Amino acid sequence: MPKNPALPAAEPGLPRLDAEPTEAQLAAAAATFALLASPPRLHLVWLITHGSYDVGTLAKRVGISIATVSQHLSKLRLAGVITARRDGRRHLYTVDDPHVMALVEQIFDHIAPDGTLAPDPPQER
Repeated sequence: MPKNPALPAAEPGLPRLDAEPTEAQLAAAAATFALLASPPRLHLVWLITHGSYDVGTLAKRVGISIATVSQHLSKLRLAGVITARRDGRRHLYTVDDPHVMALVEQIFDHIAPDGTLAPDPPQER
């Protein structure tokens, strides 16, 4: 998809679409969403956005083996979604990127506990 700075608005009154995403941006975004499409991985990221945890604690919270959590954490680290720091003999995993934190927060604000879409809050007029 070539970038076209002169794209018209889709409808009158809507903003112009001046900066469509590049192919590289689309591919990277799709890869990130694919990475987060795994429920255990998404659960790990949700936990890590709320604090720093070691692999054993994460395994207990998510209910999967330490080896499986380690594999998920490795993929998340390689993608830059999470970071790790050493604390003595263990690694603590965190999310430092405010964009990732906002994305995770927004998706769970949008999904009700029963898995349905949560209604949007009333708009102030």
